Amino acid sequence: MSSLNDAKRRAAYKAVDENITSESKIIGIGSGSTVVYVIERILQRGNLANKECIFVPTSFQSRLLIIEGGLNLGDIDQYSEIDVTIDGADEVDENLNAIKGGGACHLREKVVAEAAKKFVIVADYSKKSSTLGEKWKQGVPIEVIPFAYALVIPSLKRLGCENPVLRMAKSKAGPVISDNGNLIVDADFGLIKKPKELLEKIKLLTGVVEVGLFVNMTRMVYFGNEDGKGKQYLFK
Repeated sequence: MSSLNDAKRRAAYKAVDENITSESKIIGIGSGSTVVYVIERILQRGNLANKECIFVPTSFQSRLLIIEGGLNLGDIDQYSEIDVTIDGADEVDENLNAIKGGGACHLREKVVAEAAKKFVIVADYSKKSSTLGEKWKQGVPIEVIPFAYALVIPSLKRLGCENPVLRMAKSKAGPVISDNGNLIVDADFGLIKKPKELLEKIKLLTGVVEVGLFVNMTRMVYFGNEDGKGKQYLFK
């Protein structure tokens, strides 16, 4: 196993063990490669898998993981108050702000994160940076309704993104379509020193549904380090 995957597993295990307790009844499950290990650990802890816990997914991927694991599947429509949500991230800065949406799931991820009493991120050491945009070079993922795509692109340029890019699918001709039927625009703003300010400006654009900037939301982050050990960072 590569050190990267080992780091993800160690961090995910630590996050599950320290944040999903006997009092956790409703649990949000995020998306991405790290979340596979979150489900793996939940299943290893039979007391979590067998009791009456409800697991709320953020994507088709996490929904399948929950179903295939034989866990109790719930929906945000049924459970608008979640005890803890564990999710991955594409990049996390020193203030625990994050960029998410590399998998085009950030709208549902943000809904499930905001519904949680505690939002926890699990990531490997390659996702840790001092400032957003330092390591994640693909740009801020922005979910846009198809009808407004042509309007949003020039608006993003006026906000400082030189080349907003409509995300294209790799295995079909055409753009990536989110689970909500929308398009994804990746907007590179370089180093993002004021993520809250940028988030607010983008959200005000007509046609924008959600932005992959998660600001002042994360309670704690577990980074899997290069030595394979997981390290916890608390919200400042």
